[in-house]
Amino acid sequence: MKEINVGLVGYKFMGKAHSNAFKRVGMFFDCPVQINMRAICGRDEAGVSKAARKFGWDSYETSWEKLVTRDDIGLVDITAPSDAHKVIALAAAENGKNIFCEKPLALSLEDAREMLASVEKNGVAHQIGFNYRFAPAVRLMKQIIDDGKIGAIRHVRASYLQDFIIDPDFPLIWRLQKEVCGSGSLGDLGAHFIDLARYLCGEFKSVAGMQKTFIKSRPKVQSMTGLSASADAGAERGEVDVDDGTVFIAEFANGALGVFEATRFAQGHKNDLSIEINGDKGSLKFVFERMNELQYFSAADEPGLQGFRLIQASEGIHPYMSAWWPAGHVIGYEHTFVHEMFEFVSAIDAGRPASPSFADGVECSRVIRAVELASERRAAVDIDTL
Repeated sequence: MKEINVGLVGYKFMGKAHSNAFKRVGMFFDCPVQINMRAICGRDEAGVSKAARKFGWDSYETSWEKLVTRDDIGLVDITAPSDAHKVIALAAAENGKNIFCEKPLALSLEDAREMLASVEKNGVAHQIGFNYRFAPAVRLMKQIIDDGKIGAIRHVRASYLQDFIIDPDFPLIWRLQKEVCGSGSLGDLGAHFIDLARYLCGEFKSVAGMQKTFIKSRPKVQSMTGLSASADAGAERGEVDVDDGTVFIAEFANGALGVFEATRFAQGHKNDLSIEINGDKGSLKFVFERMNELQYFSAADEPGLQGFRLIQASEGIHPYMSAWWPAGHVIGYEHTFVHEMFEFVSAIDAGRPASPSFADGVECSRVIRAVELASERRAAVDIDTL
């Protein structure tokens, strides 16, 4: 069996999710390659060495520069903060490594395009981490749309709602600093539903929107693990220079209209991603907090008996589910990462393009930039002008 040796940059929230995925792929799927977890990388030696032991990596590095030049690594997985994506990906590509990179692809559209150009020039495989594509219910949604069961798409509405930074004294984590994250709720949360909308409905044509920062300054961070952080009482405060909330409307190339909302100020919502698609023959709705379920309405049903039906996408006939448990035994968030890693290594083995690729990351960045410009100008922006 062929082997793929992996080096992972980052060991906290996404580092743990990706480590779990690499360990589980071969256990549950008929994976065409053997995945070897060669090295995990992080700047703090105490933290990364502990993660290496806990997550099952063969070794650790404190320098990503060293990691991407190691002869025993063929795939570099980037889960570091967004400001590090470009420099690591460019170096990895120049060293001939296949690359998986978390979203958003880069801090800017220009950087995203440079990353795409580099992987194409160097002929390496590349995939971006839009893991929600890989929920079985979303894959089923795609099948239903492609089969024409809901007909021509007329409306798309999506939202991603969280509430974890509502407290004005919540620390100034890196996700709230433009030089590190590139964009706030739009880039962090909105990137996911932008990708889902493109995947399910096609390309965006134009957008118009508004953005708002509700809390202008926050205490500087003392320490951070995952999405949790702490700050000294009465600590120096720093500026929040990204959006806390974004709303925008869109027109798609196929003529459909879209309404979108991303915020971290929706009290009571923890990780509430949803997308609904209305066609002239039916409708579909997916809510991630009930990720094994898909709601489907068909106008072809008998009059008087029409209504949204609830599909439990947890049977062996549903995408990916034959690899897991008996019908009705649901799966969770972490499984979406297993699915995307299975698809990536399978694509590498088959020599075919991976999906979603860095090209999808660029298109997502184009929409993000268009929304930002539309907010600044208070006017619609055509995507093809960027």
